[in-house]
Amino acid sequence: MLRAGRGGGRFLLSVPILSPSPAPPGPLRLSPQLRLQRRLLQRPAPPAAVPPAVGRWLLACSGAVAGAVVLGGVTRLTESGLSMVDWHLVKEMKPPGNQQEWEAEFRKYQQFPEFKILNHDMTLKEFKFIWYMEYSHRMWGRAVGLAYILPAAYFWRKGWLNRPVKGCVLALCGLVCFQGLLGWYMVKSGLEEKPGSHDVPRVSQYRLAAHLGSALVLYSASLWTGLSLLLPRHQLPETHQLIRLRHFAHGTTALIFLTALSGAFVAGLDAGLVYNSFPKMGERWIPDDLLAFSPTLRNVFENPTTVQFDHRILGITSFTAITALYLFSRKIPLPRRTRMAVTSLLAVACMQVGLGIGTLLLYVPTPLAATHQSGSLALLSTALWLLSELRRVPK
Repeated sequence: MLRAGRGGGRFLLSVPILSPSPAPPGPLRLSPQLRLQRRLLQRPAPPAAVPPAVGRWLLACSGAVAGAVVLGGVTRLTESGLSMVDWHLVKEMKPPGNQQEWEAEFRKYQQFPEFKILNHDMTLKEFKFIWYMEYSHRMWGRAVGLAYILPAAYFWRKGWLNRPVKGCVLALCGLVCFQGLLGWYMVKSGLEEKPGSHDVPRVSQYRLAAHLGSALVLYSASLWTGLSLLLPRHQLPETHQLIRLRHFAHGTTALIFLTALSGAFVAGLDAGLVYNSFPKMGERWIPDDLLAFSPTLRNVFENPTTVQFDHRILGITSFTAITALYLFSRKIPLPRRTRMAVTSLLAVACMQVGLGIGTLLLYVPTPLAATHQSGSLALLSTALWLLSELRRVPK
């Protein structure tokens, strides 16, 4: 800076002296804004959005699986499952076309225990009914397989599936193929000769439970994935009560699944035909033959009395848990759609309990028993809907 001196013509030059800034003692520190930008750049890109058509396809597949489960239950109730004694993926798709072919098919059936012990006086007309029941179930199963595999290949080729959905779709297609093989493995157990046995021929209750269980897993996974792709997540505050409600809903859904699976043992052992009274079993709350088999663990899976008793307990426990879940949810502010899911779950549970008691008291009529089995799917579906509504929003 130039400054004029007093009394003379001199000029003084004043220059500010800059002191060197000290070197930073450590690594360069970034501002919070720069650190946030760096984290966003380093984070992997979110998966590409999946078109809604994929979600609708998976919901349609879950509906097809539900139809197969219901039809399989009717096939079991009408004792039609052992009428087709062969298993061919393509050959058996064409039914007998004339009288000779029908008689040949009937002769094959006559060589197996169900005809010799239970249906030895069956006519060809009666045989055609049970044969067509099993044929319908098998053909429906093949249609379900095509409903999964063909659209999956199309969506994959179109590039409509991101990486997580690809893994899910591969698992579903593998499970539907495994389900078909497991169905034949189950039927095979009812065709085996048991020397010296005069019991009513039936499939193994263990294999029946495995067949139903895998179908329920396939149904649940398809429905869950479809709902996840189609329903937007709610921006719910992560309060302590909401976290408890979410855990409660998960436990209740698992209990509903277990109750439905226990129904396979009831069907496999015809346990619905013993102790047709409610709430007591006969004249007692706990029947005398509850633990008649030895060792004790066999009763849980092989004693018809114990199997029915366990199914009752699981059903009552599920209904109690659903009621408690509903009452607890009333204390939490929830979106309208989530509130509808909770209320629907309680309504379906009441209907299912009524169907179960009616089926028992009326000695398991086929229409009512089939409706009760369908009700278990409706209850499981509503529970999965509620879980979808309560999903955590990713950070």
